[in-house]
Formats: sequence, structure tokens, C-alpha cells
Amino acid sequence: MQQKVEIRNKKAGFQYTLAESYTAGIVLKGTEIKSIREGAGSISEAFCFVRDGELFVKNMNIPEYSHGNLMNHDILRLRKLLLNKRELKKIETKTREKGVTVVPVRLFLSDRGFAKLEIAIGRGKKNFDKRETLKTKDSKREMDRVMKKYRV
Repeated sequence: MQQKVEIRNKKAGFQYTLAESYTAGIVLKGTEIKSIREGAGSISEAFCFVRDGELFVKNMNIPEYSHGNLMNHDILRLRKLLLNKRELKKIETKTREKGVTVVPVRLFLSDRGFAKLEIAIGRGKKNFDKRETLKTKDSKREMDRVMKKYRV
């Protein structure tokens, strides 16, 4: 039985207004997938871009495999994402708009053991949007706390 691996980008929802999301496969080397299966990796600094009709992710940090040898992978190398042509065209046209970017949201292992990256099309939030998000989150937390207190 394989363990559940899920690496999230917690900053994504705070810094961007996320719209459409896609699940993409990743082209990895052998030691990279072994490192991900150990639960190592970070996508908080990662971003995606389109080059020559292909989608790539940059700054996705997958640390070296603990039992690797001299042939271990580069930690921050450029990795290709695998999507349908139709999805790639959609993403490419959306990213041409000003202020729109492709943000990695979640890195996980599929049922078959393949590493998948959930990406979303996001528009950067302004400071007042971020403050508004914090206010709503705080008020919801306060309401839940009060409701829990009076339920008991």
C-alpha cells in the first residue's frame, strides 16, 4: 500500500484569485519521483510559463533523493508539464492577458503512482483584496467558535 503524498502551495490562494484549474502530469527523473514519494518537495516559490507551445514549471524544489548517488537530479531544474493540446491553447491565450499567471496549487501522487501537479489560472490580488480575504477568514473563524460554544 502506498502512502498519501500531498504538497500544497498555501500562498497561492492568498496571493491570487484562482479561476480555472487543471491537473497536469510532470516529466521527472528517477530520483525525483523517489524524493516526492518520501514526501519531500516545495511548490511555494514555483510558477509556470508557456514556451514554444509547451508548459513548464520553474523553481519547483524537489530535494535530492536521500539514497541517491552521483547521478542525483538538479534541485530546481526546469520541468515539463503534460497537458492536452486544447488545454495548452486555452492556458496560452489566458496568460497573454495582463496580470494573469499560471500557479501550481498542489503536487500529489495519482492512484497509479504518477506525480501530478494541479495548476490554476490566477490573477494577482491587490493589497486591499488580501486584507479583505483575511477579514472574511477571521470572521468565519469567530462565528464557528461562537456557534461551537453555544451548541454544547
